[in-house]
Amino acid sequence: MALQRTPRPGAVFPDLRGDGRSLRATWHQEQQVVVLSLWRNNVCVSTFRLAADEVPDFVGLLCHGLDEAYDAARERVERLERPSQAG
Repeated sequence: MALQRTPRPGAVFPDLRGDGRSLRATWHQEQQVVVLSLWRNNVCVSTFRLAADEVPDFVGLLCHGLDEAYDAARERVERLERPSQAG
């Protein structure tokens, strides 16, 4: 699923479940917030305003989770590539 651009600085992320669901993230510099909004087709169903000074913590959480996912995937690949100790 491809990342889409919004008219404001931001992006649209399609939901893996489909059914027209997506998350839009947009910067609102004048208010110093990032707005995360949930969409179903072309209808906004919910919004969340994250203060700009809290964005680094949010990004840190996402990076930490991604690091853990990569580490787990790397460990699985290494186990599969390791020659069998049996024999």
